[in-house]
Amino acid sequence: MTTTSSDPITDDRARDRGDVDVMPLSEVQAAARSVMEAVATVIDGKDGAISTAMTVLLAEGHLLIEDVPGVGKTQLARALAKAVDATVTRIQFTPDLLPSDITGVSVYDRDRGGFEFKPGPVFANVVIGDEINRASPKTQSALLESLEERQVTVDGVTHPLPDPFLVVATQNPVEMEGTYSLPEAQRDRFMARISLGYPDAASELRMLQQRERVSPLDVLQPLLSVRDLTRMIASVRTVYTSELVERYAVRIVQATRQHPDVRLGASPRATLQLMRASKSWAALNGRGFVVPDDVDAMSGPVLGHRIILAGRAGAGAVSAAYDVVADVVGSTDVPLGDAADRR
Repeated sequence: MTTTSSDPITDDRARDRGDVDVMPLSEVQAAARSVMEAVATVIDGKDGAISTAMTVLLAEGHLLIEDVPGVGKTQLARALAKAVDATVTRIQFTPDLLPSDITGVSVYDRDRGGFEFKPGPVFANVVIGDEINRASPKTQSALLESLEERQVTVDGVTHPLPDPFLVVATQNPVEMEGTYSLPEAQRDRFMARISLGYPDAASELRMLQQRERVSPLDVLQPLLSVRDLTRMIASVRTVYTSELVERYAVRIVQATRQHPDVRLGASPRATLQLMRASKSWAALNGRGFVVPDDVDAMSGPVLGHRIILAGRAGAGAVSAAYDVVADVVGSTDVPLGDAADRR
């Protein structure tokens, strides 16, 4: 089943990394571009999804990829993981998967006369959760603590997870046979959700021609070390956000709670993650400050999977939720003055 504007949690992790130097933003942009170009050799014609995935990685978030089977969800997750020279594990979620198969278990050691913790596959820098919604809700919930607090508690003992830590989970639409709906609490812990969709005819033809003899994933080489990634993440944290832009983000999130078609709007956690994603998006575009366009670009991926519409369910509701977010962004006044006011 297995193979091998501040957030208080982020602030704590920043203090823990006090000895980490910050990569210049120009280098961050260049390094990120090289990774995205490499991943694009594996997933052709999906530059927008790849950019969002890279944004989540540098913002210390987690990524949910939802789509029908066979469009490259797992390939994208594997390519992103392989581009970073870090520890990577893959968990194949199935109906009989147990929580301990993810987090690990305490095993009695007769020689030592006590219990010893055996870490599960979640103890890696990059964890690929394949078809996460094929496991039972109880097993899905085993990820909640690791997604939010980056730690695992087993038998009353807390074990910190590696740093950096990223979960890339794939799921099939809930209409597919053998799937469970992902709990709202778990969806809320994924910074962004993306959908790949079917490739266009030209991209699908290139896929046939390029993969006739060798898979691009097999020849993909690591482009970033763990230290490089850590320096890039530290650089993204330094991106400046003015109060005007912060107020703009708050207005967007609050508007999702007041929209007439919405039963449950985005949470305060969503506001925090929207700003973190916006800072990362700004860094990928070579800027040391956030502008309203960054918030607009990230609103769909960050907020779309977090809102629940009134009287709607299924795949149609997912699409409608993104339409609601687009409507909210389009009707929210952009801050006047120098929104990118720098210190």
